[in-house]
Amino acid sequence: MLRGRTLTALGVASLLSASLLAGSAHAAVTVLGNGLAHTCYDAAEFNGNPSDGIAACSQALEQMALTIRDRAATFVNRGILYSRLHEPKLAMADYDRGISMEPNLGEAYVDRGTALIELSRFDEAVEDINKGIALGSSRLEIAYYDLGMAEDGLGNVRAAYFAYKKATEIEPGFTLASSQLSRFKVVHVRPQGT
Repeated sequence: MLRGRTLTALGVASLLSASLLAGSAHAAVTVLGNGLAHTCYDAAEFNGNPSDGIAACSQALEQMALTIRDRAATFVNRGILYSRLHEPKLAMADYDRGISMEPNLGEAYVDRGTALIELSRFDEAVEDINKGIALGSSRLEIAYYDLGMAEDGLGNVRAAYFAYKKATEIEPGFTLASSQLSRFKVVHVRPQGT
């Protein structure tokens, strides 16, 4: 708890809707090799064309002999690409498939949390993102940023602030989180009687 300070979000109602429209961040799951599954990963990780990436992911899933982990990763990566096309239900289906194959894949829970945010299912998003963090998601700055988005959606100003702050502590140059932090103002309040 902040002693002697109050945390407020500036213009919470108008800025919250703008922040949620800014979108969540995604953590692609690495696939090794040079085939279609790797092309799918590249599209998810490096903001490639979502439609082309989805086609590569689908071909990889249909035509390639993949390890269970790479198959799960390819579902998660295709889910990211569906999310970029604002298709949260298709993304959720792929995240669920990836998680069913590889239940300890932290990034899958974080990414499923982003689809839940888009579906305004913020409580579930917080739960999934926290699970992804606990499982050791490799991109913790993204996980904490998305956690901030979900807490924002719930109206938990203090929790959102600390999640965005944690994201910038992990990755100081993470502009999405820094941008969200700029909406907050910490006000010092003197305790009564002093």
